[in-house]
Amino acid sequence: MFDVQEKSYNQFSLEMLADILSLPKRAIETRIKKGELRACSEGFIDKTQVQHFPEVRSFQNSTWDEELKVKPVRPFSLVELFAGGGGLALGMEQAGFKSLLLNELDKHACSTLRYNRPDWNVVEGDISKVDFTSFEGEVDVLTGGFPCQAFSYAGKSLGFEDTRGTLFFEMARAIKEIKPKVIMAENVRALLTHDDGKTLETIKNVISELGYSLIEPKVLKAIFYKVPQKRERLILVAIRNDLYPKADFKWPSAYKRVMTLKDAFEQGELFDSDVPVSCGQKYPQRKAEIMNMVPQGGYWRDIKDIEVQKEYMQKSFYLGGGKTGMARRLSMNEPSLTLTTAPAQKQTERCHPIETRPLQTREYARIQTFPDDWCFQGSMSAIYKQIGNAVPVNMAAALGRSLVSLLNSIELKK
Repeated sequence: MFDVQEKSYNQFSLEMLADILSLPKRAIETRIKKGELRACSEGFIDKTQVQHFPEVRSFQNSTWDEELKVKPVRPFSLVELFAGGGGLALGMEQAGFKSLLLNELDKHACSTLRYNRPDWNVVEGDISKVDFTSFEGEVDVLTGGFPCQAFSYAGKSLGFEDTRGTLFFEMARAIKEIKPKVIMAENVRALLTHDDGKTLETIKNVISELGYSLIEPKVLKAIFYKVPQKRERLILVAIRNDLYPKADFKWPSAYKRVMTLKDAFEQGELFDSDVPVSCGQKYPQRKAEIMNMVPQGGYWRDIKDIEVQKEYMQKSFYLGGGKTGMARRLSMNEPSLTLTTAPAQKQTERCHPIETRPLQTREYARIQTFPDDWCFQGSMSAIYKQIGNAVPVNMAAALGRSLVSLLNSIELKK
């Protein structure tokens, strides 16, 4: 029988290699046509052909196992803003942090946090109403994935005052009141280019204004951190100026290989059992009939009947662009596409690779590397939303271990 796991160690599919190298799949296909790469009959590229790429070497030179052994030299504390359903908080807990406060507006997400961690101090409600002054000088790390609202540039300083009315302003206020040793903020990759880079420039200015030195922001791909999903997050890490000379920060190491949906859904390296059955959205009858025509890893263009393509796509059929998310069926031997807040949205379809149905909520959770005993509260749509918006737990834990190492370096140089 074909051993997918063995393949994932020694070979890359064209799509997986494209994701690792941040290239379109057609760029890999072009290199094959030119003879720069050789694909085997099954369409895989042997790793020995591409090991000169730094991204590929990062798997071969992994120090993941050594980083797993990193422990805090003393208990390190955490305040998290915009905590959602707990992906980042859970990963940070696994790395060794103790949460002092988690703030979240969504009532269902707060119920999830309280249900799973009754001892956590979950403050539900509008962040602008939260007073953080009692935590001044008591917090090692402040984290948060602030929503990237539209920023106004009416002022000239492009600093703290110019962010008023945004949720980033409230995060900046919390930093000002708490004065944590380290800040870690996460956001979508698009923040890099939002408003021609002015938004990120403003954020950098505010961090500097607050008395912190920013590590150069980096986009992390979840597939490098034992997460079976092609998700990207922009990570910002900043260290308080008085501690910066003592600090030693390193980004987390890549894991040894890329995880796939097979790893998420079946007993193995990621989970000790097959994925349990859970609630999930259903397709209407006609949509199910059409989705049944899409092969594993395919999308609407792979439906052989062009009239069915037109029926499904309607006006979009005649517009430009690939629209590769429409009528998309995932592949068991690839990581999942980035999860959204619902698996059956027409533009970002997430159909099960083998069964003709949207991904169920527990499958969603496994793709985000939540453990099976992490129970989400609320309606089915609320659960999808919490999982879809989360930071993948394994990636959060890897970042958490990097922050533990950073704080250890500061402690040891005191």
